[in-house]
Amino acid sequence: MGLNDGILNQLAEQVIELPSWAFGNSGTRFKVFATPGTPRTVEEKLADAAKVNELTALAPKVALHIPWDKVDDYAALRTYAEDLGVSLGTINSNTFQDDIYKFGSLTHVDAAVRRKAIDHHYECIEIMNQTGSRDLKIWLADGTNYPGQGDIRGRQDRLADSLAEIYARISPEQRLVLEYKFFEPAFYHTDVPDWGTSYAQVAALGENAVVCLDTGHHAPGTNIEFIVAQLLRLGKLGSFDFNSRFYADDDLIVGAADPFQLFRIIYEVIRGGGLDPDAGVAFMLDQCHNVEDKVPGQIRSVLNVQEMTARALLVDTDALFAAQQAGDVLGANAIFMDAFYTDVRPDLATWRESRGLPADPLKAYAESGYQKTIETERVGGTQAGWGA
Repeated sequence: MGLNDGILNQLAEQVIELPSWAFGNSGTRFKVFATPGTPRTVEEKLADAAKVNELTALAPKVALHIPWDKVDDYAALRTYAEDLGVSLGTINSNTFQDDIYKFGSLTHVDAAVRRKAIDHHYECIEIMNQTGSRDLKIWLADGTNYPGQGDIRGRQDRLADSLAEIYARISPEQRLVLEYKFFEPAFYHTDVPDWGTSYAQVAALGENAVVCLDTGHHAPGTNIEFIVAQLLRLGKLGSFDFNSRFYADDDLIVGAADPFQLFRIIYEVIRGGGLDPDAGVAFMLDQCHNVEDKVPGQIRSVLNVQEMTARALLVDTDALFAAQQAGDVLGANAIFMDAFYTDVRPDLATWRESRGLPADPLKAYAESGYQKTIETERVGGTQAGWGA
């Protein structure tokens, strides 16, 4: 099987949003590691993101994180990004690092704390108005560590009220995107632990409230592609945070732990129409590069998504449907597996060259001297990282 013009045309339209924080320093709960060349400003993060897009033509958008990426003039930042050949995408809120949020933010029992968290989201919406961003993405660390510590139902009620206030502030062209996470940092219960909770909350808000599916935020053994299919079926899959994990935590390069899972997820995206530009599904990375260099880490990630998309587009859907209808278990599975096992890398390399791109973007980056340049120039100041 080879990549025909129809598949290549679909791949040419693929957009994978990069997270600004992926270019900063990160690490474990015990240590945040500093690396040479790490950006010190949001402008330097944008420059690194632009390099990824220059070599891959896959990443023309960059998500911002507030307050990590706060600036005085967002209109000027928007222009700066566009001059680099990228645009500003999703605005991510942060209500998990201030001391006042120790026992929750949008779900806190204290109305004053909830007001502070809501006001932060109002600030994010105003930033969206200046950057032209469509999505406000909310991830909450809210939860409890012990049975009886908090009123689980009351926290859901307060969350609904807080989200309703935030939702009322967005424009008709904007969306509220609610992420979920199985656990961490709360260990007994998390206020938005799964897709069902996220769906229940956004469904109560309205059409412009949708779910963000982070591929690393599930219990072991969860059938993530089923969730993808269900949310697309319900019209509530707003965005992806692509990453992977081996045990508990996430944020590794997408496809690193289970390439076949990424293939299965992308297939359901295609099956449900989520790859269509009008579907409104945003594809974003959510990763932290702890031991690898940041820019090539992002290049590897977007290429992994592109490769699995190409493979998923190779599935012979007519033959698959016929086998499914006939109850041909092994035949249907073979059709699926044939596409997964197809090595599309040579075809993708040739296609890139035909578009004026390097056949091997990682090799091109290594030979470009960009890494050495940023390591030499970015000396002094405070490197960006968790909380900065």
